[in-house]
Amino acid sequence: MSEEAMATGVGIIGAGPGVAALHMPTVARLADRFAVVHVSDGGSGRADVLAARVGGVASRGHEELLADPRVEVVAICSPPDAHAAQVLAAVRAGKRAILCEKPLALTLEDAEAAVEACRDAGTALVVGTNHHFDPAWGRAKHHLTALGSRVRSVVVTVALPPNGRYHDVVSEGAADLASAPRPRPDWSDPAVAAAIVRQLVLGLGIHDLPLLRDLVPHVDEVVYARGIPPVGYAVGLIGGGVPVQLNAVMLPGGDDTLWRMEVTTSVDTLDVTFPPPFVHAGSAAVRVRSEDGRVTEYPREGGDGYVAEWRAVGALLDGTETVEYDEILADARYAVDLADAAAEAVREGAVA
Repeated sequence: MSEEAMATGVGIIGAGPGVAALHMPTVARLADRFAVVHVSDGGSGRADVLAARVGGVASRGHEELLADPRVEVVAICSPPDAHAAQVLAAVRAGKRAILCEKPLALTLEDAEAAVEACRDAGTALVVGTNHHFDPAWGRAKHHLTALGSRVRSVVVTVALPPNGRYHDVVSEGAADLASAPRPRPDWSDPAVAAAIVRQLVLGLGIHDLPLLRDLVPHVDEVVYARGIPPVGYAVGLIGGGVPVQLNAVMLPGGDDTLWRMEVTTSVDTLDVTFPPPFVHAGSAAVRVRSEDGRVTEYPREGGDGYVAEWRAVGALLDGTETVEYDEILADARYAVDLADAAAEAVREGAVA
């Protein structure tokens, strides 16, 4: 049997930059295991271009894609508010596996419904939190475990150039809640600012929340939260006595990207610096500074979190790994609860 015949058919719902720059190239790198056979969009027409590159079928919406018998694995890369409903639709269609881009859902109720549907049907489910799948994060966790050191603080710093998806989130959030003219939301309105911060935590901060949950399993209190115009937030929280700062900003005209998690422990400081979004640049960089000033830099790997999450789909299909439904739901609950608490802190006007 040829490699092409053996490849598992993949249908991708969504045709945005993440699909073009990340998922389709990743599937192509795993051509012995997967093949994109169908791409759908919401009416933009971009699916036609992407499907043509691989000789696949293009369609609008998700119904035709889910009815395609060649599609065994569904990659859900649509806007976040559609994720949970499309997971349910893929389960009803009898698909073997789903890779859902983060977040799985915007509410706890939707997350529970999606996970339980997959569990009941035996559908393999992977949430595409690529930072959590990055091999460097496994190395960093191993370092922390081996030393047995106590986490003292965590700081996540994100500085990105403009990204239309997140600017749209801000504009839509403002328009929905305050009928403010797009694209200039009224950040002084607590309801508008709270909605924007909530959406950004679930849309942008979600990249690192499963990692944060590894370090700080329970959030006791969101001490402060505020929006940073034009697109950004600052959130401070306490969990198990560990202070955490989450900072993100997206500036017009910005060129440089910084995406870093700094973990201070009782014996050293661990820096994990992730590659820029929308590129295949290998794993994150891990750097450790000990109390005596010594610096250890771990070698970066060629593989990245995008490849790892697709390999995870393959392992679930092969039965060599087991779906961790409870972990997926716990990650979703952690994210939704934190986003809700941050939004409430903004509404209350809490300050650091």
